[in-house]
Amino acid sequence: MTPQADTYDRILQAARDLIYARSYADVGVAAICEHARVKKGSFYHFFPSKQELTLAVLDTFFVDMKAGLLDQAFRPELPPLERLQQLGELTYEFQARMKDMTGHVLGCPFGNLASELATQDEAIRHKVSAIFEKFQSAIELTLQQARDAGDLPATDVAATAQAMLAYFEGAVLLAKTRNEPELLRQLLPAMTQIRIPAQH
Repeated sequence: MTPQADTYDRILQAARDLIYARSYADVGVAAICEHARVKKGSFYHFFPSKQELTLAVLDTFFVDMKAGLLDQAFRPELPPLERLQQLGELTYEFQARMKDMTGHVLGCPFGNLASELATQDEAIRHKVSAIFEKFQSAIELTLQQARDAGDLPATDVAATAQAMLAYFEGAVLLAKTRNEPELLRQLLPAMTQIRIPAQH
């Protein structure tokens, strides 16, 4: 890795760690530079602003979520409805690890930033919305496959996928608010019971 690439990666990782553990507003450029062990000049060489850095952070969070959560939960060899159950179990395991490491349930990085910035920063709101759409599409595809296999009655899969995503994000937020990862083990299995009937 070149020195420039190493510096870029350190800034990105520092921002990921700090913003996820704290908040966007609570983490300034100086704190990111200190955590990354770089000077402000290096920061602004790679990122014109903290907003631009946060957009890059969101991209890396999605890459990790896809590899560590979506690709693992939505494995094609699993029956479709079991994939949704696996999504809940993997989410619980991840948030429980975060609680063990930090003392806190850190929640969903996308939901966290949406809650904090959706009314203040259009670029970040659009980025998070696009990520949620990808998440919803993965759920929708699974529901479509379950319906095609005869495992679901007549269901509006698009509306049900959206409702499942909303329930998922709400459960994660509640677990964060109460700092209780076990809530996810209790609540997320019910996500598979959500169904919005198809309109005829």
